[in-house]
Amino acid sequence: MKKSGHKRIRGKGAGKGRAVDPAAQAEVTAAIDGITLQRDHLIECLHRIQDRYKHLSAPHLTALADLLQLAPTEVYEVATFYHHFDVVREGEKAPPDLTVRVCDSVSCSLFGAEPLISALESRYGEEVRIQRVPCVGRCDAAPVAVVGQNAIGHADAPKVCAAVEKGEKSAEVPGDWVRYEAYCADGGYALAGQCVDDPALADSIIETLESSELRGLGGAGFPAGRKWRILKEQPAPRLMAVNIDEGEPGTFKDRYYLERDPHRFLEGVLIAAQVVGIDSCYLYVRDEYPAVIEILNAAIEELRAAHPKPLPELIVRRGAGAYICGEESAMIESIEGKRGLPRLRPPYVAEVGLFGQPTLEHNCETLYWVRDIVDNGADWFASQGRRGRKGLRSFSVSGRVKQPGVHLAPAGISLRELIDEYCGGMLEGHSLYAYFPGGASGGILPAALADEPLDFDTLQPHGCFIGSAAVMVLSDQDKVRDAALNTLKFFAHESCGQCTPCRVGCDRATELMQGAVWDQTLLEELATVMEDASICGLGQAAPNPIRCTIKYFPHEVENQ
Repeated sequence: MKKSGHKRIRGKGAGKGRAVDPAAQAEVTAAIDGITLQRDHLIECLHRIQDRYKHLSAPHLTALADLLQLAPTEVYEVATFYHHFDVVREGEKAPPDLTVRVCDSVSCSLFGAEPLISALESRYGEEVRIQRVPCVGRCDAAPVAVVGQNAIGHADAPKVCAAVEKGEKSAEVPGDWVRYEAYCADGGYALAGQCVDDPALADSIIETLESSELRGLGGAGFPAGRKWRILKEQPAPRLMAVNIDEGEPGTFKDRYYLERDPHRFLEGVLIAAQVVGIDSCYLYVRDEYPAVIEILNAAIEELRAAHPKPLPELIVRRGAGAYICGEESAMIESIEGKRGLPRLRPPYVAEVGLFGQPTLEHNCETLYWVRDIVDNGADWFASQGRRGRKGLRSFSVSGRVKQPGVHLAPAGISLRELIDEYCGGMLEGHSLYAYFPGGASGGILPAALADEPLDFDTLQPHGCFIGSAAVMVLSDQDKVRDAALNTLKFFAHESCGQCTPCRVGCDRATELMQGAVWDQTLLEELATVMEDASICGLGQAAPNPIRCTIKYFPHEVENQ
């Protein structure tokens, strides 16, 4: 792995406590060969060890602490924070070499995740570990199981068992993604090159982005042009952190684009780096996307080998299974090799971000659109909308529709229009009953509000928001109370635990929501505390499904 150029950060060392086992140290040294021994590479080191040994043993963790000159407790607390690391303590049995992960989030639940889990547990016992996991970013192919790293869509027990028996453990990497030469033949990287040749273009590019009204497409919706202008005014050095950790249940648009056209995204990264004045760009990809990681690394190597202009440093970092790292400051903590705990604000990451430097934080899709908007002009993008809204939105649609998937549609389109015009209608025998307009945290709306415009700022009056445009469609054969409970279990599982309102509130809410009749007064008191006192958006938004269920579907929670 290429050296990041940042100062090596030393901890207190591993001089006290458990003695370092020479054999374990030799094994760890071999596993992490090629990685620079510095604090921010801790998570990648843990990945390398687990990739080789299928778990993290106490001797290996102690040896790694010694090599990185960190206290063993620092290594241990990071390893135990992330769901994808299997820490085996003294006297514990190591997990089986093969793990089958079955998603049990909303869309997969609708299509039979529970019977699939039961069937696999009965079939394998302790021979193969069967794990329930939150959304793996393939909701359009629900239910989904992952054998090793090999994702199986529309999974059933025979399909999964066949994959286990064949030993299909590696990720299947799509072979039809657009390569560097083909991308350049279509005008690719011309704009990025112009930015290097003519630095005066920077102001006009920012103005174009501002006029187009491109907003952050990861969920927050902050105007992209304004963000670039703010960062450009910060003192150097400046860094970039790109969030490709789309862990919101129902969201898979970033994976869709990167598996097909990674260079369009990378050109957006290069343009942003040149315009803002950034030398190092960190691309943080969720661990559930091994194919995306492989494609991105290959595309970056193509770029380095053939691109004629100077490049910023492009560094791919692997997440480790923590939804909270979709929050920008938690992602930055993770890139630095720490637990993904959200930071208190101020200061904001634009001022004090990654490694203490001003940081341009962006979602993958936002950067994906930069080249097209600048090439085609602000009006091209801004004119595409309905009901007075501006731009295009990539809707990740799953649930009870005939054609789930990523659908590029005008901002301001309604759910009913989205289903009829882009998704082929509802599944046979199913009628629209309810929908999540913005993933698990975006709330739940009834069919009666299916004509509302889907965009930033349009759904707040109804207690919802569009977020990353992850639309999950429920039918008259589903129960909203079950879907809402599913989301609260997800939030309880994914809470980082840093603040009491979120940590205790999510657990307590799941208990109350399992009652035959909901204690609405107590749930609302709990929701108010979580919304007002949680540090980050997880705890603040977690009550949305509760409130929406009570408001729009009272018959489901008052009488059972």
